[in-house]
Amino acid sequence: MRDAEATKNTILEESANLFNTQGYKATSLSDITKATGFTKGAIYRHFNNKQELETAALSRLSTIMFEELGASIRAANTFREKFEAVFSYFENYMHSPLYEGGCPLMNVAVEADDSNPILRRQAMVILKELRQSVTKLIENGIKNGQVLQDVDSAYFTTIIIGSLEGGIMMSRLEQNESAIRQSVQHLRSVVDSISIEKRSEIV
Repeated sequence: MRDAEATKNTILEESANLFNTQGYKATSLSDITKATGFTKGAIYRHFNNKQELETAALSRLSTIMFEELGASIRAANTFREKFEAVFSYFENYMHSPLYEGGCPLMNVAVEADDSNPILRRQAMVILKELRQSVTKLIENGIKNGQVLQDVDSAYFTTIIIGSLEGGIMMSRLEQNESAIRQSVQHLRSVVDSISIEKRSEIV
């Protein structure tokens, strides 16, 4: 890796950690220079301004999230196993996070209000991608005969994402895993309720 690429990668990695733990507004360029060991000039050679660095860092965090989540889903075979992979990914946030600070989508959603429309739009893109991923799992389950035909995929997608993100938020605030574990326990019953495979087991 060339020095310029290594420098840019270090700036992105350290900035992403700072933004995700301290917040985008609260993190100053001085914080970034201290964390990276680079001067402001070196940072500005790779990023035109702090806004550009913020969006690049968020993109990096979301890429890590989707790559890890996608790999776990692809390794699973059935509808229920794929959702179990999703649930395990979110459950593991508390004790083995992929990055410091927890879920980047939740963090930026809380912070990105109308005062930062660029970051807010980027957060919406990440949410849309997450929605599409969960919806695709449900629709593929219907297509493959593992999910009831009349299931409203958009409705269940909202319930699943809202429960997971809410559980993470509560667990982080309360500093224990109870909320996310209870959310996942509920979502397992939700998945079972629309799964043909589970109903066949019961019968």
